[in-house]
Amino acid sequence: MKIKFVQLNGLVYNPNRDPQPYRRLPGKPFSIRAAIEGQGSATAYLLIDGERHCEKTVSLPGYYDCEIAFDTPGARAAELVVEQNGEQLTEFLLLDVEAHAWVG
Repeated sequence: MKIKFVQLNGLVYNPNRDPQPYRRLPGKPFSIRAAIEGQGSATAYLLIDGERHCEKTVSLPGYYDCEIAFDTPGARAAELVVEQNGEQLTEFLLLDVEAHAWVG
């Protein structure tokens, strides 16, 4: 089992890229998609502040899709977790909600 890539808001996630395209406004959903390689099925979910979100069973190879929105501004550390037969993979994501839209 392997996480081949993760997309955040339609772009392949790269923590070294300019973060602006990844940001969202309050109430606007983040779109997360992960390509997972392997055989059989796996459980995937987002772990944010110790809570599981968007928990789904994925047939491998396949895609995990999740949309999640937050009502308040701020940065949230999220982990995409994929589990199969006692094995666990994680991918760190920063979900940043801006207080207001950029002007200009």
